[in-house]
Amino acid sequence: MTHTTTDPPARRASGSVIPVLAFAGIVVAVMQTLLVPVIKDLPQLLDTSPSNATWVFTSTLLSGGVATPIMGRLGDLYGKRRMLIASLTVMVIGALISALTSDLTVMLAGRALQGFSLGAVPLGIGLIRDLLPPQKLNSAMALMSSSIAVGGSLGMPGAALLAQHADWHALFYGAAGLGALSIVLTLLAVPESPLRAEGTFDLPGALGLSLGLVLFLLPIAKGGEWGWTSATALGLFAASVVVLLLWGLLELRTKAPLVDLRTTARRQVLLTNLASIMVGVAFYVQTLVLPQLLQLPVSTGYGLGQSMLVAGLCMAPMGVTMMSMTPLYARLSARCGPTTTLLLGLLIIAIGYATGLGLMSAVWQTVVISVILGVGIGLAYSSLPALIVGAVPPSETGAANGLNTLMRSIGTSLSSAVVGMVLANTATTVGGVETPTMAGFRVSFLIAAAAVALGLLLALFLPRQRAPSIHLGG
Repeated sequence: MTHTTTDPPARRASGSVIPVLAFAGIVVAVMQTLLVPVIKDLPQLLDTSPSNATWVFTSTLLSGGVATPIMGRLGDLYGKRRMLIASLTVMVIGALISALTSDLTVMLAGRALQGFSLGAVPLGIGLIRDLLPPQKLNSAMALMSSSIAVGGSLGMPGAALLAQHADWHALFYGAAGLGALSIVLTLLAVPESPLRAEGTFDLPGALGLSLGLVLFLLPIAKGGEWGWTSATALGLFAASVVVLLLWGLLELRTKAPLVDLRTTARRQVLLTNLASIMVGVAFYVQTLVLPQLLQLPVSTGYGLGQSMLVAGLCMAPMGVTMMSMTPLYARLSARCGPTTTLLLGLLIIAIGYATGLGLMSAVWQTVVISVILGVGIGLAYSSLPALIVGAVPPSETGAANGLNTLMRSIGTSLSSAVVGMVLANTATTVGGVETPTMAGFRVSFLIAAAAVALGLLLALFLPRQRAPSIHLGG
């Protein structure tokens, strides 16, 4: 059940709602990638060991994984716009904390706060569903869903340019500025959703899910360092299984659960979430492989000898391509349905990785790969929110999309862990430095192709429909 205001949402939303919410998603993506240009220098910059420096990324992963479903549910209960602004505000505070320190502990606190911004994407999708008329939903949700990948591709060259010409703390000041601008634009252009879920916030469920996610995501992030068969990694995985099972039993007995597992178990929701993990894996492989290939020295025999800025510029066409897929997705979805669009996107991703196996010997070839993958990932990402919101009641869109965003994040985390292990195990020593090999890059592409194949298999069992069955009222 939901509560609604007397004004139809379509009348309350201006034409600026879509770009403002998409900008919020792009800001989140920039926050995630802004340290990529200085990743190799972090141990020196923070006066710590390389293993400790990786916590700068791990802390954001863990806090984002925990915050995304929780902020989605809070948005359903108390207002999606309110929680969107809260997420961005916490991110700005975290960015300013990081900008003012070179101490590892304080930096980790700032980066953990920045992870809360990951909830902006599902909250934005929920606002779009609640505020816009049906004829605008497909393209708007597609753009919002893709914004985090678009922002990652477009933000990388900007971060590289800033890192080359300014103190590295300027990266955080830039992120804080973008976050503050997004807050102002949201306050000015985005009305609050009139829909509310009934019930109260499930605090025990939130604590249980948070603990289970941390226990699960932590060994994924640190498994390469600890050893995948180490007692620590295996123990944490086992503990996560126990905690999440107990959490599931608790949620099934709770009147107003954090995550409605009965809804999540519906075929369309479950298969979409599982396919989202595979899309996340496929998306992140190229992000890990192509920039390294572009920056490796020519003396390796396969490296392309480019700077970080040039590497970022070569990746930018992917973001532009994904953004340009939005109107095409809307037409395809209206004609064929989001399931067919997801299948088409996955097929194009497979073509991109198959092409990449033989085209990695020149800079222009990496751009071609990026564009092909951008088309496929753009279509795949665009279809996911339509599949989710077409299968859940309006009062659960925030939580449901939060869970779907979490699934994509788990996919990227798995991709990072597996590809990192492959590249480490296939590396060779060049000038005393462990260097990835072309064999490792190709194996990574094959892993992405395998993930796509599994995603295709899952998508084949999704129900076919001409257009998502989206109901706007309660």
